[in-house]
Amino acid sequence: MSQQLGGQPIIIMREGSTTTHGQDAQNSNFTAARAVATAVQSTLGPRGMDKMLVDGIGDITITNDGVTILKEMDIEHPAAKMMVEIAKTQDAEVGDGTTTAVILAGELLKNAEVLLKQKVHPTSIAEGYRMAAEKSLLLLDKYAITVKPTDTAMLKKIAETALTGKNSDVAKGHLCDIIVRAITFVADADGTADLAHINVEKKVGGSIDDSALIEGMVISKDRAHPSMPKIVKDAKIILLNAALEYKKTEVNAKINISSPGQAQAFLDGEADMVHSMVDKVIRSKANVLFCQKGIDDVAQHYLAKAGILAVRRVKKSDMDNLARATGAQLVNSVDAITAKDLGAAGLVEEKSLSGDEMIYVSKCKNPKAVSIIIRGGTEHVVDELDRAIHDALMVVSVVVAGKKIVPGGGAPETELSLRLREYAATVGGRNQLAIESFASAMEIIPRVLAENAGLDPINMLVDLRAAHESGKKTYGLDIIAGKPADMLKAGVVEPLRVKTQAISSASEAAVMILRIDDVIASSRSAAPGGMPPGMGGY
Repeated sequence: MSQQLGGQPIIIMREGSTTTHGQDAQNSNFTAARAVATAVQSTLGPRGMDKMLVDGIGDITITNDGVTILKEMDIEHPAAKMMVEIAKTQDAEVGDGTTTAVILAGELLKNAEVLLKQKVHPTSIAEGYRMAAEKSLLLLDKYAITVKPTDTAMLKKIAETALTGKNSDVAKGHLCDIIVRAITFVADADGTADLAHINVEKKVGGSIDDSALIEGMVISKDRAHPSMPKIVKDAKIILLNAALEYKKTEVNAKINISSPGQAQAFLDGEADMVHSMVDKVIRSKANVLFCQKGIDDVAQHYLAKAGILAVRRVKKSDMDNLARATGAQLVNSVDAITAKDLGAAGLVEEKSLSGDEMIYVSKCKNPKAVSIIIRGGTEHVVDELDRAIHDALMVVSVVVAGKKIVPGGGAPETELSLRLREYAATVGGRNQLAIESFASAMEIIPRVLAENAGLDPINMLVDLRAAHESGKKTYGLDIIAGKPADMLKAGVVEPLRVKTQAISSASEAAVMILRIDDVIASSRSAAPGGMPPGMGGY
């Protein structure tokens, strides 16, 4: 990159750097961002298609989850990477609506390009888009319907909408029941539900119908010793964060042994130390022990003789969830065990699932942590089911916390499009053109839903607009009937936060890309190990 100064070129950037100015930079960014939106467009809605992604080492992912597709794609262009960030933010915040957010951002940029050709300044468009996004959030809040966290029928409909279009369609009713029960168990008094307290175990084998909710924890471990009982009913559980093994000295010490008797006495002393530790566990009247650290052979022998089922080297996260599920307190020393620290479960047993041994801690009374076992015929089915269940768990938890929903099927987008056009007329000036463009972009969602279902998008949009103009605010696109229908009656509902987050993320990203008028790319640095220029030779 160089500048002319009095006829003399002044080089200000390293050789190999490139710059793209003005209209060229904007066109490049818009094209890249819209290409990303187009890549996921066909996956939207109940009739959306799947993508097969093959990575560099040949691993296959089959999915129609927007964020998974974009994460797996090897994207180079900086503006396209910003579109991927929209999907990641949407997924982290609300778990669903990733495809909607990306498609919306792509359409906002497409409409902005038209305005730029009409000589509307990017700042005016950006200002209009911000005003439209703020107005949209206010309109949606008024449009939303309040639901009670105890309304399980409505929560199941929300889960069902999140699962629709995924491979899990075949067992939707069963899965929705699992999802809503899981959230109901782990939700705190204020309505917040941390998904870290729902342990999801994926096991290939069986069918999707074999997926189950365990009212307690499932841990991917086996018993510490084969002589220990496989099944323990009315379990009294200790959670121990200390090793049941001989304690080595903290400092280097030398022990001089001069006879075989002394060696045996030393070894017996070690065994006695471990025996006394195990005695403290036995005296607590516990019959199940989960240890975060190691249990040595001697301790295993004594525990097995006492009929205690012990599991060693359990993960910290599993220990925390076991405490929530059983009511046990995590104990950091064998000497500190008291009767109050013990937890309870109706049943603890070791089971074999798809060839792997697992410990089931079930029939817990009011567990605040639960497990979901996901089953399916192939690894790809199980992986996609895991993604679908994660999305559904997220949206149900968002509704339990936020208590507000909106109809699906393109209903809120159609309503927003009409109301934003009315709002634009009151604003005037160049911002009005940008707000009208924003309103037009909203209609991309019902349009794509119609296209993916093989319906005529123009006819569907006209019918939807007519329904909303006549006051039918909850009318969206009924894919099966091929006409507008009441989405609330049909049970097609989504959390309000999915929509507000999608609109916020899409508008912010579109404004950021819109305001870029120069792309300055540095030259790629030399490979590691190469000599700096001018250093080759003497």
